Amino acid sequence: MLTIAKRLLFENNKTLKRMYLGSFLKRNHFSQEQLFILSVLIVNAGNYLYNIILGRLLGPEHFADAAVLITFLLILSFVGMSFQLVIAKFSVFFDNNSLMGFTSKVYKHALMVGISIGALIMIFSKQLQEIFNTASSSMFVVFGIGVPFYFLMSVNRGVFQGKKAFKNLSITYQTEMLSRLIITLGLIFLFNIQSPLVIAIGIVLSFVFGLIPFKFEYINVKTPYVSQENQSKLVRNFFIITAFYEFTQIIINNSDILLVKHYFEPYEAGLYASLALIGRVVYFTSWMFVMLLLPTVVQLKKEGKVTAPILFKYVGYIASIALFIVLCCSLFPETVITLLFGKSYILMAPLLWKYALATGLFAVSNIFAYYYLSLDRYMPVVFSGFFGMLQMGLIIFFHESLEEVVHVQIITMILLLVFQINYFVVDTITQLTKVKCSAEQDWEWHNEFI
Repeated sequence: MLTIAKRLLFENNKTLKRMYLGSFLKRNHFSQEQLFILSVLIVNAGNYLYNIILGRLLGPEHFADAAVLITFLLILSFVGMSFQLVIAKFSVFFDNNSLMGFTSKVYKHALMVGISIGALIMIFSKQLQEIFNTASSSMFVVFGIGVPFYFLMSVNRGVFQGKKAFKNLSITYQTEMLSRLIITLGLIFLFNIQSPLVIAIGIVLSFVFGLIPFKFEYINVKTPYVSQENQSKLVRNFFIITAFYEFTQIIINNSDILLVKHYFEPYEAGLYASLALIGRVVYFTSWMFVMLLLPTVVQLKKEGKVTAPILFKYVGYIASIALFIVLCCSLFPETVITLLFGKSYILMAPLLWKYALATGLFAVSNIFAYYYLSLDRYMPVVFSGFFGMLQMGLIIFFHESLEEVVHVQIITMILLLVFQINYFVVDTITQLTKVKCSAEQDWEWHNEFI
């Protein structure tokens, strides 16, 4: 009996240990969202490493040409994001069969748009060379070849984002970043080629690797997509508004680099490109929160739950990151620039914190716009469009110096953020008033009924 009791006690202890260990691992296990955030940080670090190495290897003048291609890549990412967000938003509402038909249709449209844009870039490559004062037009031709692949990659990512398959979503970003880094630097070091054409080849091949993993089953011409009229209207309206908003993102994020490349000498344009790259770290970091924000808000709205706390959460994250980066750039500007790009770019040290401030303000205001975009509310998108055009117009008229270009952006982004916050406050008060009036009417009806 004593032996049996000891054995039972031993088995119970083992069970308790396994339960405790399991509970401990569960508490300390990374969620897919946390892994995705970590992945985005790694991707951003890899992309920064890619740009930093190019800046050091090429020097300010040649880096200015590379910056044009990198800017084209960012522009392409914003356009592709329109397709990605459409899939991410509406996949929540479809069952698997309907989603396959819907996604297949979006793939077809994305491919058509990609081929059209790629062809235009190739046809007008000579004109692009003249406008942006680049050494070669062939780099635009090569870039144009890869554009359709990028749009396919964007739709594929939208499928993963909508399903909250953040592991696969992380892999697609990792494969794109790593392949671009390895291929570009491999070509430069192995063949000692520093032409912008090498940069273009590395970018295009990274689009192909970025398709890994790819959901082939969602490209099925035999699966028809049959939608209700109101559903098609919602999809169409959301896509148009999203495309418009991504266009404003292109203007706000990239018009300054392209305009500086047009108005200033290659050396100054290269210096400004390094400044923009460092200062935009807060904006690129904020993208991981946008990726998490949109499907979460859509899901909460679908369940009839309050969505504002999610907005406050992500605004707090991004504001904290922005403040930290601006302080670092203000206190140690020369150290930051020297460590990242070298002493050749040290002239940009006084402007570093100012540019970081401008991008930080935009990153915070951007969260408000995407929040309301998730709720099918489009006024903040209109604000972004207006101030994006205003920023571009002001730079066209005020570009006596690089400092003036940066000051124009700070003023514009302050105004944009003020408008976004005011809209949120007014909208919140309006919604609360409606709820209060509705409750009072219900109470009056209840009293009359009694």
